[in-house]
Amino acid sequence: MHLLAIETSTEVCSVALLSGESLIARHEFAPRRHAELVLPWIDGLLAEAGLARAALDLIAVGIGPGAFTGVRLAVALGHGLALGLDRPLLGVSTLDVLAAGALEAGPVLACLDARMGEIYAAEYVQGRDGTLHQIGPSIVMPPSIWEWQSTHGCARGTGLGAANGVLGQRLLAQGGWTLQADALPHAADLARLALARFHAGEVCSLEQVQPIYLRDKVAQTLAERGMPLPAQGVDSLTSI
Repeated sequence: MHLLAIETSTEVCSVALLSGESLIARHEFAPRRHAELVLPWIDGLLAEAGLARAALDLIAVGIGPGAFTGVRLAVALGHGLALGLDRPLLGVSTLDVLAAGALEAGPVLACLDARMGEIYAAEYVQGRDGTLHQIGPSIVMPPSIWEWQSTHGCARGTGLGAANGVLGQRLLAQGGWTLQADALPHAADLARLALARFHAGEVCSLEQVQPIYLRDKVAQTLAERGMPLPAQGVDSLTSI
């Protein structure tokens, strides 16, 4: 099995190639450079493994939530490669990928900074079969009001530092939590997760692999940000 995994939903550009027992990856903090890097990285990994694109058996992409542009990039690349090569495509939640990186630690709170004073978050536990199980829905909301179910575990992701670190402070006050505030989703974890789900029989049509945004609004008005309006009083202007 040769599996290509692409994760560009956050500030990190991350690509991995799982080939049999071998896994190679490129993973770099590269804000706003994903479109520039991702295709050369894919070709570089294939060259390193001595494979052509046609040798790929499965494409997996992180489908968000996260940065709108990055989420769309991964989904579009996945669609293009899967369609061009006539290969199956799996879409995996970016929060799932983030949680998978620490699943052996016990319960996991995966959270990403959603900007605008909010976080994307979801809670996970490891099932008896060793697979990832999500508890409750994925959410987008202020970290000051999110209520989780586990009493201990590993909390990871940039959401811990969002809104002046409110969520991290709440978890530390509760006790029992290990915090990994700099953790970001890694394509290597996406590859392993996608392979397990594929072997478990999970298949998707291309039309089913779509971005997860959790919210439609991507910017606040000037008034919402507490900034003075232009002299004309146009209150519909936004600042991203």
